Amino acid sequence: MTVPIVFRRIDARRNMARFYILSLEPALFGEVAVLRHWGRIGTRGRQASTLHATMTEARLALERQAARRLRRGYVEVAERIG
Repeated sequence: MTVPIVFRRIDARRNMARFYILSLEPALFGEVAVLRHWGRIGTRGRQASTLHATMTEARLALERQAARRLRRGYVEVAERIG
């Protein structure tokens, strides 16, 4: 439904190499799901989703998650997947 937003956080001093991907997808009964996929770069990682009744609610939730990642030191990757 939307192009995923890809974030990375790499800090060699702390042996940290993480990714975080956010996207919006339609759900089975008309809701909109905010999909989150995260983990260490090079691994499968983990996934979670939250359902929202409207696209507006889902976009707000996605924007909140994106802002949280930026506050925690993640950087948005210039190239987008999709």
